[in-house]
Amino acid sequence: MRRLPFQGPCSAAGEAGATPSGSVLIIVLWITFGLISLALYFANSMNFELRASDNRVAGQAAEQAIEGAVRYLTYYLATQAANGSNGVVPDVAAYPHEAVPVGESHFWLIGRDTNYVTTGPGRLCFGLVDEASRLNLNSQMDSPLVFSNQVIWLPRMTLDLAAGILDWRETNGNGPTATYYAMQQPPYLCKNDPFETVDELRLVYGAEMDILVGEDVNRNGVLDPNENDENQNNMLDPGVLEYFTVYSREPNSGAINLRPVDANQLSSLLQTNFSSSRASEILTSLGLSMGGGGPAGPSTGGPGSPSAPPASVSFTSPLQFYARSGMTSSEFAQIATNLTTTTNSVIEGRVNVNTASAAVLACLLGGDASAAQQLVNYRRSNPNNLTSIGWVLDALGQGYADALQALEAGDYLTTQSYQFTADVAALGPYGRGYRRVKFVFDTSTGTPQIIYRQDLTHLGWALGKEVRQDYVLASNRR
Repeated sequence: MRRLPFQGPCSAAGEAGATPSGSVLIIVLWITFGLISLALYFANSMNFELRASDNRVAGQAAEQAIEGAVRYLTYYLATQAANGSNGVVPDVAAYPHEAVPVGESHFWLIGRDTNYVTTGPGRLCFGLVDEASRLNLNSQMDSPLVFSNQVIWLPRMTLDLAAGILDWRETNGNGPTATYYAMQQPPYLCKNDPFETVDELRLVYGAEMDILVGEDVNRNGVLDPNENDENQNNMLDPGVLEYFTVYSREPNSGAINLRPVDANQLSSLLQTNFSSSRASEILTSLGLSMGGGGPAGPSTGGPGSPSAPPASVSFTSPLQFYARSGMTSSEFAQIATNLTTTTNSVIEGRVNVNTASAAVLACLLGGDASAAQQLVNYRRSNPNNLTSIGWVLDALGQGYADALQALEAGDYLTTQSYQFTADVAALGPYGRGYRRVKFVFDTSTGTPQIIYRQDLTHLGWALGKEVRQDYVLASNRR
């Protein structure tokens, strides 16, 4: 028989007491672990809440920076108008436009450089954007065929969209695309009225998003690293939204209507600005010579008396008038603002030839991209010769006869602008709270007014890679 080892009473009592002590220790450890977990959870939650509060404050600071930018631009444009420069495109060097501090926040004015082609991703331009540098969706209402023949040359434009634009603004409501809108879910009506905003194009027949925005998803004018370079040319290929406006218009201060021209009024204008002999030479070139009796006046008949003026001489545009006048560009600049082709109080849809992109200019030139680029090259090389549209003849010379004829065919060009877009992006303290709002200012009455406001924050980051890197580093140093 096997004998079991002897266990004394002390040993048995010790083992019995050890079991409850170990259980209590384990329970205490678990409770401690749970409390620590709860403490860490709530601490982490409060940390997130603190960061969220910080971001909300930064966002509010960015919004106030945008409001500060708007107040400053209103003051600046009003001052420019008061100084007699209304209608002049503001010099980008005359106002702050990049990383402008407002307290601990900063704002940028996202612009466009239409004299140069952006050759790489992320190369932003800053400043106000001239709305007259774009084609007006409501222009040429009296000649839809001319408008259609112009816009068809825009990049990505299609025949369907061109027809859809004409039908959308056509007031008779009988366009061929009218049934398209009734078949949509939900259905809607063709507007049959002028466009109120460029974004209305999203409703128009044929307006696909790749046509409207192209590669510029966030609409900042550059090819960002996260945007799809469809044709792999390392250049931005924007959609048609980049080239349209509905705001371009200027006061009609012209005293001389060229359709037809009043010879007596023109003679008075020329003699006011030039000598009588020079005025007579210009009238002769225009076919308004009064013979040997001087400028315009009634015919008295008989030998040696002034001949009667032509019954009517009409010009389709100020550019055509200038081309036939024999005037120098500096002479024409003195009277250009006195010439008009309409009796309306405002002139809508003229394109500022000093600021329009090559793509827009090509539309006015019958699709001649070479002539459009020649205009861009000339104004870039001769910035002091752009006081009137007369420089267009100097730039195109004799080598672009068809292009000049296309420009002379209508009153398409100007060198004045009264509407400007301020695409304001802002960051709060330490680069947080990104906000972006677009404003359109109208200065045509002499007092700047905001006629359009659109929040673009939802389009995402639009300040380029360099700005992001700078503010990420600043935020990390905090």
